[in-house]
This record gives sequence, structure tokens and C-alpha cells, in this order.
Amino acid sequence: MKTFHLKEDLKVFGFQAKTFPTGIGKAFDNLVKMLPEGLDRSYYGISYATQPGIVYLATAIENYAGEAEKYNCERYSISKGEYLVVTVRDWRNKTDSIKEVFQEIMQEDCPDKSSPCVEWYKDDNEMLCMVRIDESKRVSLAR
Repeated sequence: MKTFHLKEDLKVFGFQAKTFPTGIGKAFDNLVKMLPEGLDRSYYGISYATQPGIVYLATAIENYAGEAEKYNCERYSISKGEYLVVTVRDWRNKTDSIKEVFQEIMQEDCPDKSSPCVEWYKDDNEMLCMVRIDESKRVSLAR
């Protein structure tokens, strides 16, 4: 497991998958088809737990101000900071195991369990599973 420093908040846009986990693929397919660049931009999955269950957001990086509104999508933000990261290669053939990757990350001593889990789809082969580090726990570990 590695760490990654996200230097600034990422502005992303998209929409919630109608069902989790079965609706994730369709949500991304719809998002990719909507955008003229297709796969030539970064895509992110953002998930977090709520009382009724997991909420999953299929999102794309916002390339310019007002792009979310142009496509009638919701705008979201991925917070800057330090993240615990696991790289998943050939992710399209491993979607059933992504849950276990995040469970492994959450077993570490310093994940911020109040922050969402982030999937960064860098390309068709490489995806990063990311969980923000709770800096207060990290400081206490360093002592």
C-alpha cells in the first residue's frame, strides 16, 4: 500500500448510480457516452455509506467552469490531502474484488472513515483505490 498526495481539491461532476453495485457500470457508460471526449479524461467513482446503504457517484473531472451544468449533472468535490492507495491493474476483470481492496485499506491504522472511498480510473487498465488519511491518527502514530 502506498500514499498519494492530492495537491488540490478536484472538481468533478456526474450522477448517482441508481443501484449499488449493479448500477455502477451503466452509470459510467451513460456518463462516458454523454461527454464528447469519451474516455480521454479522468473518471472517478465516489462511494460512501448512508443509513439505507452505499451511495455511489459516477463522475468525471470538470474540464471547465460550467461543464456540470452544461450536461445537467451534479457537481462534487474530491478533497485534497494524503490518501492511502492501492493500484488495481486490469480492473475491468476484477470489479468483484474492489470491495475487498477497500476493506483492506480500512484495516490500516489511519484511514479517515468519515471521508468517501474514491476510485480513480486512470485508463482502461489502471485504477487506484483511494481512502483519505485521517491526519490526527497519522500524527499520533508518528509519536
